[in-house]
Amino acid sequence: MTATRKPAASDPPAMSYGLLPDLLGFHLRRAQVALFRHFAHSVGTAADITPGLFGMLQVIAANPGLAQSRLAEAMEVERSTIVKVADQLEARGLIERVPSAVDRRSHCLELTETGRGELARIEGLVLAHEADLTAKLTPAERQTLTRLLIRLAE
Repeated sequence: MTATRKPAASDPPAMSYGLLPDLLGFHLRRAQVALFRHFAHSVGTAADITPGLFGMLQVIAANPGLAQSRLAEAMEVERSTIVKVADQLEARGLIERVPSAVDRRSHCLELTETGRGELARIEGLVLAHEADLTAKLTPAERQTLTRLLIRLAE
């Protein structure tokens, strides 16, 4: 049996969040922070990757020859952000920029052989992260939550 500690006079008062606990956005943000923290610990430390970089690698892998501008649209980020990200991924040998066959001014992104191997390894880590993160949910609850989040995003 564990004893409960009586608050000391020097303890700060309990934090009030006012209206925030009644707002969906507050709980979505808290869930996102928990997810990113877990990802950083379970995937990021093993693969030196962020959720955003992983997402971009997934989209590039699923769409070989994707133009940088189309990747920016798909990820809903500024084109300048994609240039920086592509620089990072290219420097790590995970992707390469290939001149576009239709527009000489633009480049298309493709995974390298190293990138394909690394992505396969990272996917295993991400799936383990997802399983661990959602272990408190039943498969039906997870499916419902996913479906509801998709509806909100649409």
